[in-house]
Amino acid sequence: MGMRAAIVVGATGLTGTSLVEQLCENDEYVSVLVIARRKPVFKHPKLEVKIRDFDTLEEKDIEFAHELYCCLGTTIKKAGSREMFEKVDFEYPLAIASLAKKRGIPHMLVITAMGANEGSPFYYNRVKGKLEHDLIELGLQRLSIIRPSLLVGEREEFRLGEKAGEKVLKVAKPLLVGPLKRSRAIDASQVAKAMIVIALHGKKQPVAIYQSQELATLDFPEIKEEDVSRENLFNWEKHKLSSEIDEGNKVNREVIINRDKYKIEETVIDREVNFHHREDE
Repeated sequence: MGMRAAIVVGATGLTGTSLVEQLCENDEYVSVLVIARRKPVFKHPKLEVKIRDFDTLEEKDIEFAHELYCCLGTTIKKAGSREMFEKVDFEYPLAIASLAKKRGIPHMLVITAMGANEGSPFYYNRVKGKLEHDLIELGLQRLSIIRPSLLVGEREEFRLGEKAGEKVLKVAKPLLVGPLKRSRAIDASQVAKAMIVIALHGKKQPVAIYQSQELATLDFPEIKEEDVSRENLFNWEKHKLSSEIDEGNKVNREVIINRDKYKIEETVIDREVNFHHREDE
């Protein structure tokens, strides 16, 4: 079991809800803190919830964590105006990122959009592009930008435009190949899983951008288990106590015995893993 801690903002939305559930069920995490304006329905022993107004969020509200997951997002219709939309989709994530940097959180993962671009003719994509630009300029220790296409899943509120788009993309899916493959709709639960995979096994560079088609294939790596044959299993000579360590039987661990100090110095070496991509449906 790991000893990681995570903070999630935007935990009551479609992707955020799934992300919190998956983080709580993941053995690498022992603590999941949600900062939200309303209490999520999901409950778990690992889960702590802070109800806060994002307009008055302070540094003390952000505890140290290994990852900050930002799933904040709305629509102009739901926000009521462009000004309020920008507050939720731009101002809040940027302010939270700044507080996280001050608290020394080493990794932020943020959901933007497939077409995020400051120069886009579409207002929504321009706002997302500006957010990406300012987050990069902030100089975070590590920033992972998540760019999904249309998200599908069961939302609390009904969005007619997204439901219509979801049906169109479902029918058109077989035709979306090659460069158009990136436009396929993606399940929010898969995006949430991909974010955790990226946090635990992703690129370690300061800024990494993950497009929708890559998010759709990301899965947890397969861990190679030691192949113990029946012959070796019952070979008691190899298992008897000895001051000499059999190098061939070591698994992901190097032990050096310092007899002069009468102690064992131990260094843990990471398991050998193969990064695994799911086969595309």
